[in-house]
Amino acid sequence: MVTTFETKASVASEELRSLYDSDFALWVEETAQHLQNRNFQDVDLENLIEEVLDLSRRSRHKLKSLLRRLFEHLLKLKYWQLELDRNQNHWRGEVFNFRQQIQDELQSSPSLRGYLQQILDECYLDACESVSITTGLPLSTFPKATLASVEQVLDKRWFG
Repeated sequence: MVTTFETKASVASEELRSLYDSDFALWVEETAQHLQNRNFQDVDLENLIEEVLDLSRRSRHKLKSLLRRLFEHLLKLKYWQLELDRNQNHWRGEVFNFRQQIQDELQSSPSLRGYLQQILDECYLDACESVSITTGLPLSTFPKATLASVEQVLDKRWFG
């Protein structure tokens, strides 16, 4: 037999699930309120779990994007001689900024350092293709192997 309490909790949770699709910002506010008030029976657990897992995916995606951009600017500094005099200060500034953003991400989530190692080669190759398109330099201009280790690429004293 279903109690009145269980029925109310089920209705509240169902309303929250519906809100997830129609007004995400309000869903977040309502979910946070339920959690703060310890109304766990009213929480839309299914979508909350998905959102928590998505936080990790977003962090990984952000790191991947930052590493690609870092490699792009390192490659421009090393290989795009035609534009070096005019753009090297800008590229050096970008290298500094991308390194700092990556370090900030790693400071808040140190466990993602291993992820950087996993994606290093992929990000390097993606950056080579991007820089080849941007600069008109043949893809063969760039070494097939990654320029450096994660530690070197993130080291402010290393190239760049």
